[in-house]
Amino acid sequence: MKRKNFITLLWISLATSMFFFFVFTDEKTVENFFLTVLISFMYSLVLGVGNGLINDFLNKKFPWSEATTKRAVISIVSILIANIILVYFCNYMNFVVIQKSANTAEYFSGKYNYINWFTINVALLISAFLHARGFMEELKKTSKKEVVEQKLIATSANAQFESLKNQLDPHFLFNSLNVLSSLIDENPKQAQKFTASMSKIYRYVLEQKDKELVTVEDEVEFAKTYCDLLKTRFEDSVDFVFEVNKDDLRRFVVPLSLQLLLENCIKHNFATSSKPLIIKIFSENDTLCIENNLQAREQIKESAGIGLANIVQRYSLLTKRNVFIEKSEDYFKVKLPVLSAKPNVVSIKIDDKDKSYERAKKRVKEIKSFYVNLISYCIIIPFLIIVNLITSPQNIWFYFPMLGWGIGVVAHGMSVFAIGKSWEEKKIREILEKQNKQ
Repeated sequence: MKRKNFITLLWISLATSMFFFFVFTDEKTVENFFLTVLISFMYSLVLGVGNGLINDFLNKKFPWSEATTKRAVISIVSILIANIILVYFCNYMNFVVIQKSANTAEYFSGKYNYINWFTINVALLISAFLHARGFMEELKKTSKKEVVEQKLIATSANAQFESLKNQLDPHFLFNSLNVLSSLIDENPKQAQKFTASMSKIYRYVLEQKDKELVTVEDEVEFAKTYCDLLKTRFEDSVDFVFEVNKDDLRRFVVPLSLQLLLENCIKHNFATSSKPLIIKIFSENDTLCIENNLQAREQIKESAGIGLANIVQRYSLLTKRNVFIEKSEDYFKVKLPVLSAKPNVVSIKIDDKDKSYERAKKRVKEIKSFYVNLISYCIIIPFLIIVNLITSPQNIWFYFPMLGWGIGVVAHGMSVFAIGKSWEEKKIREILEKQNKQ
């Protein structure tokens, strides 16, 4: 039990003893005052500390966040048994040991059953309050943890996406400079032409590399310009065929995907005038395909694998649709998903986080409402019982508000924690998950 809770319990004990001393004690003497304080502290410490220790133990063994239903059942059984034992012990110490108004035989004969029953009900109300507060604290921690996790996921996804996009700039520049270096030795005039065209292409790289998606039309036009550069170097050794459906031009692909795949084709295949490398770019079943006849060259050093891996990773962050790779003895083909919508990886993650936060916020509001209802019940009902016993002990009427309101509190608790819309939604999710797995 925390020190703060223990100090609060002592203050409650003192306030209770003062109330009983000035309201119920006829002889207001120092001796009676200390006796009232002693009895009040005994009840408060035994019942408060006992229930607090039980709550702490159950929090460690059966956390609310991991086994809510199981914890609720165990809590109900444990507080019933524990409070009956603790109340009988306290009343025995009070009436038999301290006040000596009865002996052991009289106490267990049934003479004090009414007092025991009343005290047990008060103890159960206090215990229910403690467990409800424990559940509330656990729910706040869990909700906060979910929001933090979603925020970390969004931040991580954003950082990963930025890292992938930042690979494009130096990758393109490095490969283009390699081509230019080769052309300077082979054909200086072509190298000059390549340099002029490269500045135009590099402008597109700088404009598009920070985007998540671009239109197929923009990407194809850029690919055609890049193919012109490749034709400048390889002439008749390489041929390009574009057969993209007009309907696909307004849809979306990841930027520079065609350029990276065209680089891969040139890098991993040899091309000669007698055996030209034929690269086709065409539409096929909601995909944009890049296919080349396979003329694999022997690799002197292992490839860094930036091109295709970059495309696959960027698509995985934007959509559930996969990049497909087909390879046979005759050809190598890559299928890029063509997307109708233009999602944003960062906004998707943040939206998920916001939705989780709103669900958690709504859940906390529901629990808070029950929490206020339970606290009000724990305060007002004992007050009504005391008023009833003082004003008209022969006419017991406190049963009606206690039972009526009590049933309402139980129904409220069941709707929030076990039965109701949340339970229905949970079962619906379970059924859908089972169907998806089949």
